[in-house]
Amino acid sequence: MEHKRSISTITSSANETHAFAREIGEKLEEGDIVALSGELGSGKTCFTGGLARGLGVSDNYQITSPTFTLINEYPAKCKLYHFDVYRLNDCSEMEDLGYEEYFTGSGVVVIEWAEKITPLIPETAIFINFDYIDDNKRKITIQGPQNKLNKLCIHLKNGG
Repeated sequence: MEHKRSISTITSSANETHAFAREIGEKLEEGDIVALSGELGSGKTCFTGGLARGLGVSDNYQITSPTFTLINEYPAKCKLYHFDVYRLNDCSEMEDLGYEEYFTGSGVVVIEWAEKITPLIPETAIFINFDYIDDNKRKITIQGPQNKLNKLCIHLKNGG
């Protein structure tokens, strides 16, 4: 089993959160799964918007949380599948969506409220947790396989 690694940063505004996520999005590759957790309003959708721009999703697309549709799909260098599982009652509802096809497919998957479906998320996923510090500041903690986080960290140190 691969070693896990964890990094944390603090952003002081929604713009900083978006910019930080954009840097990460630029390094994501087909097959990556990003699992987002945190309280309501803690920055998950803002972060997803930054990831989307980093992946090359056009500014013509407004990145919104698919709370009622459960999945939004965006064209980019590789497709972005944005899940919001807030309204799910249990993991079996993900099976009804055919989640395996997305999780093993050629796009990048981002899941808001990932803590609701933890048993379904592969160990190779990148887990990101958002904590409130105050109205504007957020602590963002990223955990995942060491090789993936090393790649992200090198990139962030060099320009992010």
